[in-house]
Amino acid sequence: MINLTRSLVLGCSVVALAACGPDDIASPGTGGNIDVDINNPPPSGGDDGGNGDGGVTPASGCPTVGVDALTDNGTISGPTGTWRVCALPQVFTDDATLPQVAGVLYSLPGRVDVGVDDGPLPDASDGVTGTPVTLTIQPGVTIFAATGRAWLAVNRGSKLVANGTATRPIVFTSRDNVQGLNTVNSSGQWGGVVLMGRAPVSDCDTGTPTTDKTQCEMGVEGALTPAQFGGPDPADSSGEMSYVQIRYSGFVLSEGKELQALTTGGVGSGTKFSNIMSYNSSDDGMEAFGGVNHMTNFIVVGAEDDSFDVDSGAQFTLQNAIAIQRASAGDNLFEIDSPDDDYDFNATPQTNVSVTNFVGQLQSSGAAQAIRVRGQANYWLSNAVVVGDGKSCARIDEESAANAPKFDSVLFQCTVAGGSDVASYLAAGTNNNASYTNTLNTLFVNGSNETGAIAFDPTAMSTLFTNRNVVGVATSSDDWFRGWACDSATANFASTTGSCLSLPVYD
Repeated sequence: MINLTRSLVLGCSVVALAACGPDDIASPGTGGNIDVDINNPPPSGGDDGGNGDGGVTPASGCPTVGVDALTDNGTISGPTGTWRVCALPQVFTDDATLPQVAGVLYSLPGRVDVGVDDGPLPDASDGVTGTPVTLTIQPGVTIFAATGRAWLAVNRGSKLVANGTATRPIVFTSRDNVQGLNTVNSSGQWGGVVLMGRAPVSDCDTGTPTTDKTQCEMGVEGALTPAQFGGPDPADSSGEMSYVQIRYSGFVLSEGKELQALTTGGVGSGTKFSNIMSYNSSDDGMEAFGGVNHMTNFIVVGAEDDSFDVDSGAQFTLQNAIAIQRASAGDNLFEIDSPDDDYDFNATPQTNVSVTNFVGQLQSSGAAQAIRVRGQANYWLSNAVVVGDGKSCARIDEESAANAPKFDSVLFQCTVAGGSDVASYLAAGTNNNASYTNTLNTLFVNGSNETGAIAFDPTAMSTLFTNRNVVGVATSSDDWFRGWACDSATANFASTTGSCLSLPVYD
């Protein structure tokens, strides 16, 4: 059963933010209260990861980005130098573009909204009116959270267009990261990025899970003005994200109430996701609540809960994905839930997840199994390598004959045991190997055993997939993962932008 209390939350709403006192914005990353005035930051320290030379000098001022003005919050210093801090407005009321400017960092002063909720329908017939807004972020931009309760909320009807490049990714990170205070185990220092759309969801805070999805909505809990998502349009667009790093995110308001690095709520198939990295989230690497999601080239390193979490009726396809846990933290590589509708499992849509070309390293001492599927969710995994010595490969609960999980060309170096007869599901598929020994290089690049495995044609799973004829995610000649993702003690991606402990610096 999905417990809706573990969905999206926040500390202070846009309306209430001005009234939030110091106790409301304690940062998990600094162990104390954050002073929003960052003109005089504490001394910097820590390891710059070999990326920064301390040579950055602050820009003379903040750029003009649209009708909503930025606030010049002075400067902030760290191992890479001293930066001009340009704080985003609490609400973007019109289209805006954040350019990459030498010596400028953009900051989230708290919750920052892109537009206001425009309701489940694009016209006023639903009784909700809002002006659609597009926030465009240019390659090379770094945005940091000035408080531990900061997060970016892209509301229904509005869009985020954040397209970096392989050599100039867009970075969302924390204040501690800017100041060089983080270690390899730092996490939970701000909220994350949340996209909300008008595609169907099946867990309704308001309305009922019927065929009329206009009446089925979910909301961001814990706010005076909750951000809503869900609606009847599976092709809705919340924008584009590519070559994006989201670091040190995932604040916890209370038990079961967290934000993760990337959250999608009711986003539609018009939303584009590729080349995204989550690094050291204190919750999930990403979570999809309903909607129609297609993602490619997704890297999750160091998530302290699930690497990928999909529920609330999401239709979810994923190709080329890496999940690597830290030894000290992590739960499942995949957690898949479908709404139980009071245990009748009739709520629609049912969660449907298809994943191909995946490598997962279950390294956490606290992890029980690599894959957890519940609520008669549909789950199909192919061309995958799962390494978890001494851990369970999968646990399947509440399954039915019509919703039996599928595995094809999956190599498991783990224990085939769990809440159901996982071995029978492997036997029902093709070219699965539950007695495999990995020969992976640098945790995810194929060696001889992976190269010799017989691949499955994933176009049988989804027309969105490309048949790479490869088991796993990477051969020695692949470069989709190289350069744009930051490097750490956990995993190395031959980064051109340096360590996750530091900031990329461009002219």
